[in-house]
Amino acid sequence: MCLAVPGRVESIEGEDPLERSGRVDFGGVKREVQLAFVPEVRRGDWVLVHVGIAISRIDEAEAERVLAELDAALEAEAPS
Repeated sequence: MCLAVPGRVESIEGEDPLERSGRVDFGGVKREVQLAFVPEVRRGDWVLVHVGIAISRIDEAEAERVLAELDAALEAEAPS
């Protein structure tokens, strides 16, 4: 099973579509992410990221839904 995590693009570097990267915020954790698969992405957009590569652009409502489900899953797994 694979997991992609939503994050918000804070900045983008590079002009070549195959070499673009961006700084993505995952709820306070910020990472550099490759953007080659999502050439339409702009600063402020939400993306799904799998192993350091943005694989799709999503809207904010979908990002919030996924984050809520991930939080619920983590809470269910937490020891009491």
